Amino acid sequence: MMDVSFYKGKRVFVTGHTGFKGSWLSRILVGAGAEVTGYSLPAATEPNLFALAGLEGKMTSVIGDIRDMSALKKAFDKANPEIVLHLAAQPIVRDSYKDPVYTYETNVMGTVNILECVRQAGSVKSLLNVTTDKVYENKEWEWGYRENEPLDGFDPYSNSKSCSELVTHSYKNSFFADGRVSISTARAGNVIGGGDFANDRIIPDCVRAVQKNEVIVVRNPHSTRPYQHVLEPLFAYLMIAQKQYQDQKFAGWYNVGPDDCDCVTTGELVNLFCKVWGNNASWENRYVGGPHEANFLKLDCSKIKNVFGWQPRWHITDAIKKTCEWTKAWMAGDDIPFIMDRQIDAYRSVI
Repeated sequence: MMDVSFYKGKRVFVTGHTGFKGSWLSRILVGAGAEVTGYSLPAATEPNLFALAGLEGKMTSVIGDIRDMSALKKAFDKANPEIVLHLAAQPIVRDSYKDPVYTYETNVMGTVNILECVRQAGSVKSLLNVTTDKVYENKEWEWGYRENEPLDGFDPYSNSKSCSELVTHSYKNSFFADGRVSISTARAGNVIGGGDFANDRIIPDCVRAVQKNEVIVVRNPHSTRPYQHVLEPLFAYLMIAQKQYQDQKFAGWYNVGPDDCDCVTTGELVNLFCKVWGNNASWENRYVGGPHEANFLKLDCSKIKNVFGWQPRWHITDAIKKTCEWTKAWMAGDDIPFIMDRQIDAYRSVI
């Protein structure tokens, strides 16, 4: 079981804290008693999870652009962090085709900027750069990619994250070879959960459709992805950051994804959503065109399992149930911070 009490009183700097993952992560850290500083653009959607999560006043929230080195360094130096969790990114594949320059500036130079802040500071002991399962050169094969496979994402988003990995490797070798800062990257699969309101993601599309009593439109029901509940990688990130803080031998590159049984097609995922949601929810296959996206992608997570004894806790059915539970509570106007804390506690209680 991940013991979050390690984070009590620790100074933690989170980039991208207003995003979907960042909001859940901030809620976990605040609940653990960490001194959290977040640096991010304003939340990209309305509604947004950061506002719903009850985090205002419980952490330091700095609104700024990761591309703005001077603003980032000012916030970073004031926070004087011991642990850095870098999540800030332009995360949408289709948006990366629309604005590749912004995507590369954010995902590559943003990584350079946070690493520069760490390099120039003396307080940091542990840094984790969160990337994606899409960093690998995707050959559409049926077995999972391992951490030593070639990096070469196809689209601007995936490729920019591959570049972010390489930047991290270079900084680690060039400036942190003395071990004063432990550095890792984590390559996570597709995450689902309550509070994701992003465009061009399948579960938010499902939620928007059922809100309007419309049929869910699925543009590529046959694509296979390593879907997992958002709490799975977040607790893995916290575990990696903690372990390498305590012993630098744990620093490295880690895949974080579900077991093979939970790598399902988009169509299977939506079928499960409709079944759990009820109320005659349904979907249709309607390809609407668009740029290239991978059809088949899986991760081999043997390394994180062997090194830490880590195992996924919630299967895909559990993940969908928790997502629907959160969403129905939100639609009913319930206490969202309470719901989030209850789900966090439920996840931690699984043996």
